[in-house]
Amino acid sequence: MKNRQKFLISEQIPNSLKNIMNLTCKIIFICIILYRYKDIKELAIIKKVSWCILCLPLIGCTTVPTSTNDKRLDGYSAKVTRNDFKYDPYKTPIAQCYATELAAGDDISGATLIEDGLSAFVIRSAFARMATKTIDLQTYIYSNDFSSKVLIGELKNAADRGVKVRILLDDYGTKSDIVDVMLLNQHPNIEVKVFNTVKTRSKLLYYPQFLMDFNRLNSRMHNKLFIVDNVAYITGGRNVGSNYFYPETASNFSDTDVLFIGEMTKHATKSFDEYWNHHLSIPASAFPRAKTNRGLKKLEREFAKITEKSAGEVDRYNSIIAMAQREYQTKNFDFSWGRGKFLADPPSKVEMTMDEKEAYRGDIVKALQHLWDKTDNSVYMSAAYFVPGQGGLEHMLHEEKSGVHMTIVTNSLASTNAPTVYAKWEKYRKQLIESGADVYEFMVSAENLRGKEHDRERKQSSFSVLHSKTMVFDDNISWIGSFNLDPRSAYYNTENVAIFESQDFATKLRAMIMKDTQTSWRVTLDEDGDPIWTGSRPGDKKPRVHKHAPDTSIFRRVWKSICSLVPEKFV
Repeated sequence: MKNRQKFLISEQIPNSLKNIMNLTCKIIFICIILYRYKDIKELAIIKKVSWCILCLPLIGCTTVPTSTNDKRLDGYSAKVTRNDFKYDPYKTPIAQCYATELAAGDDISGATLIEDGLSAFVIRSAFARMATKTIDLQTYIYSNDFSSKVLIGELKNAADRGVKVRILLDDYGTKSDIVDVMLLNQHPNIEVKVFNTVKTRSKLLYYPQFLMDFNRLNSRMHNKLFIVDNVAYITGGRNVGSNYFYPETASNFSDTDVLFIGEMTKHATKSFDEYWNHHLSIPASAFPRAKTNRGLKKLEREFAKITEKSAGEVDRYNSIIAMAQREYQTKNFDFSWGRGKFLADPPSKVEMTMDEKEAYRGDIVKALQHLWDKTDNSVYMSAAYFVPGQGGLEHMLHEEKSGVHMTIVTNSLASTNAPTVYAKWEKYRKQLIESGADVYEFMVSAENLRGKEHDRERKQSSFSVLHSKTMVFDDNISWIGSFNLDPRSAYYNTENVAIFESQDFATKLRAMIMKDTQTSWRVTLDEDGDPIWTGSRPGDKKPRVHKHAPDTSIFRRVWKSICSLVPEKFV
């Protein structure tokens, strides 16, 4: 092929040798992480070795800039900007549907829970179809699967109508070299950027690079935003992929999103703009994948194949999406009205040194501490990854003693996709139970996948993972977003959350959390202080009782024990 880029060195190496070298790099990487060094500076020797490894095969490797300050981007000109495309969000059709409610106060917003995966997909698609001005998508993971392609097809259709579309991806989470969404960058009304890029685009050299630039590459843009016409946005735990939207995948995330309309969207847009304009956000035009000749036409052929092969599914989606549009336009969405705040870490967080990150206390962490301090009665938590740290644990124990009752739902060892996190959660579980907290661990079975009737009628997944990041304080203030209650969210990744004050909305969110307790194991302690798991599955005549982690093999329990050796700050 005349226009083919130079072969990567990794493409020139036999597969067997590539596998051996890749495995070796992984083993070295794991050993370094497991090593209990006191200061990140002790990696200096490793960095030098990594440079030597990199220099051997670098000839012919494709590289991309890691900053817009790179001279290779001197000729770059943004296609989609806000400076030349200004409008009043409250005059758009989306805002006009609820104009009376939005006019009730300067800082009023409406919120509605998005409980199940199919609804999350449908509402995103419906709002893409209703968009008249702009769409902004920020995501950690883009899976490049059926649901992902159908969704970006909706964004392309919007762009065809003249809507300006911006898409911001995290390099680590999306594997940006292969995702089809990069090809959308060739559309005149769409621009794609990638945040926090790995310089050398070779799988073989990934781990040496990771060690060379550990502080930066160990941090990820974990934010999740879907903003339409600067007046409506969706946030929560869901990334873009079928296992977040489509109940027939081999594994599925049980997650929670929320749709906001109104004042809070301004702050979400401001945060998106900050990331979009940051020097770590690299335009897709710098990537070989996005330079493919006739790339947009190739993507259009992909959309056509999906429509042809899955005509029945596409027709079904179109029908449900059209119904969602009508429900919104006729004011049948179940909105709760109140006041809230949108908070996000600055993009510069990923560039901090290790010491700076471990000392970092951003707006999100400060807001969480403030909410805990102001809570009088109860906290309900649905936390996929729950590692509060010693300071957080002491704070929670103090609150429990002061009369604040905690209800905690997190993953079981069987349901978690991160056994290392579960191993750290075990350190805190016993003390929380002893303090009086109600502790639940999510069942792995498909019956706990939340959804409406049209979801339950479908073949369910055999494996489910709790992925929610929600809290309710005193049945009045709700917390929802991308932020996990673990060190990675607090110190390393960038995150966003929405804090919403509305008793009506808090009641709905609390009910959803309590619904998850019904399909979770209640964890208590026996006379010796060892954990006991109690719960029932559909059809059980009496509760099941387990003295070891339910639904797990000896191998998984042993692997969890090995994972416990990883230092908590790297979880």
